[in-house]
Amino acid sequence: MTHASATSRRRFLQQCTAAGAAFGFPTIIPSSALGKDGTVAPSNRTTLALIGCGGRGTDVVKNFLNDERVQVIAVCDVERESDRYNKGLIKKAGAFGREPAKRLVDKTYGTTGCAVHEDFREVLARADVDAVQIATPDHWHALQAVAAARAKKHIYCEKPLSLTIAQGRFMSDVVRQSGVVWQTGSQQRSDVHFRMAAEYVRNGKIGKLKQIRVGLASDNRDNNGCASQTEPTPVPAGLNYDLWLGPAPEAPFCPARLHSNWRWFYDYSGGNITDFGAHHLDIVQWALGMDESGPVEFLDLNAEWPAPGSLYTTAPKFDFAYRYADGTTVRVKDKQDFGAGISFEGELGSVLCTRGKLEIKPVELRKPLADGDVRLFESKDHFRNFIDAIQTGAKTAAPIEYAHRSITIAHLANIALRLRRQKLRWDPTKEQILDDAEAAAMQTRPMRGPWKLA
Repeated sequence: MTHASATSRRRFLQQCTAAGAAFGFPTIIPSSALGKDGTVAPSNRTTLALIGCGGRGTDVVKNFLNDERVQVIAVCDVERESDRYNKGLIKKAGAFGREPAKRLVDKTYGTTGCAVHEDFREVLARADVDAVQIATPDHWHALQAVAAARAKKHIYCEKPLSLTIAQGRFMSDVVRQSGVVWQTGSQQRSDVHFRMAAEYVRNGKIGKLKQIRVGLASDNRDNNGCASQTEPTPVPAGLNYDLWLGPAPEAPFCPARLHSNWRWFYDYSGGNITDFGAHHLDIVQWALGMDESGPVEFLDLNAEWPAPGSLYTTAPKFDFAYRYADGTTVRVKDKQDFGAGISFEGELGSVLCTRGKLEIKPVELRKPLADGDVRLFESKDHFRNFIDAIQTGAKTAAPIEYAHRSITIAHLANIALRLRRQKLRWDPTKEQILDDAEAAAMQTRPMRGPWKLA
């Protein structure tokens, strides 16, 4: 465990009464406080706060709630509770927000002690928080991650890592300088099927690669049931909409804009190219041994865009290719003939990997790795691996630099598609778009005041 974390946990029981008074929540010390019932005593647990209590944030925090080495002590969201005040507008989202997240935590622990916050800066100011789980929309990741790293909080942050290439570079540099533990929510790096596929490719088991094909999820699906509700409406009570927008451009509130559908707005995300590209393009990088580098050229770029007047601004259908310096070419479509996944195709055979499936052809190639073959880092549980790294110094499965390099590919594809380019050249060493000033300017975006990344 890190010295900072050990010190924080030792202080936790001593400070709990004072912290409760300072932040306005009751202090409940569970019966396992001394660890006599076989559980890990709170003084030896990693204390964690959840920032972003939507669907993904709530799903992931359940893994930390089930880890006996973790104590979730606070939740934070700009929304109090979605289904209490939206009167059925959010049809599919369910009950999201800080109050439902608090109830989940308290029910799990059998206490009433989980603190609630509206502003993430309050969480980062707490001395009793060792680590944070960031599960906010993409446009918030950079500001929150940088602030958390500078506050010496360990960070589990959802993918896609960043909204822009420049943000990702800045985030990675700050995290490295701060020395905190980082895990990206690219859980396919802890999936045995994707690791085995990457190992087969890395060790040349299918021969020289002819091409790689990647299928991403298709279209801008209606995740919250409110895609048609695009007319501006009053901001519901209990939602700090200005803080939800944060660094993004000013925009009127409407139900279609929030609750997972934000993925289809270029102001907040990059559509399916970044959303699922953060997963599958990351595995391609892993398989090729390019975790800290990237391709040099984008080509064969095509996209269909939302109809004029649509609120959504990301491409529902697309295809593009990118090429590495050694000639290896990756072809990406919204959906391949095998659906969503990755097909590595070599001179001797192929490896197809999707979630829950690994298919190696021909069958003669299905052999265990030999002595001396490259073995990639093995994590069997993405969430426990994060806590292992905090408490024992173990490596994490998805370091921030790897995530930055992977999502850079998706950002570059979006830039080229939005500018209707036929080709785009990239220098992965200098991290610069070449010979295209307009495209290079899109490696960053302005932030709405007073927010800035510095």
